[in-house]
Amino acid sequence: MTDLPHHRPNVGVVLFHPDGRVWYGRRAGQAGPYNWQFPQGGVDEGEDPETAARRELAEETGVTSIEYLSRTEGWIAYDFPSDFEGTKRARGWKGQKQAWFAYRFTGDEADIDLEQHDEVEFDAWRWGRLAEAPDLIVPFKRRVYEQVVAAFAELAR
Repeated sequence: MTDLPHHRPNVGVVLFHPDGRVWYGRRAGQAGPYNWQFPQGGVDEGEDPETAARRELAEETGVTSIEYLSRTEGWIAYDFPSDFEGTKRARGWKGQKQAWFAYRFTGDEADIDLEQHDEVEFDAWRWGRLAEAPDLIVPFKRRVYEQVVAAFAELAR
């Protein structure tokens, strides 16, 4: 895939429980039904994508006890919908390009702290099946989640 200069660099994390389930967070302040997603966030200027993935996971969930499993190749991109009024669009981004990382959770569930960071992203969390991800996410990100599910399906077995 090309560099996509008009898409904000971003990372996403699929956190696998040792039994193969994955971690879902419910977006704080976002009405359902499409308000469950994986941790994700921007890559800072000069930051390595895996470093960004570990940072975002820690900020959004408090989780730092992880083991690297895999990552997607290249960028997976999506465009913001025309009615999207977020700050990223206001800063001139057409959408986001994402590198996705899979990690195995090696800590204790008591380590999960949704208020770890000043900006709380999630107000609830749960473990679920990887295959349900595309049905939980906002529709404009569904194609990305389908690709992530396909990329990491073997890890869920």
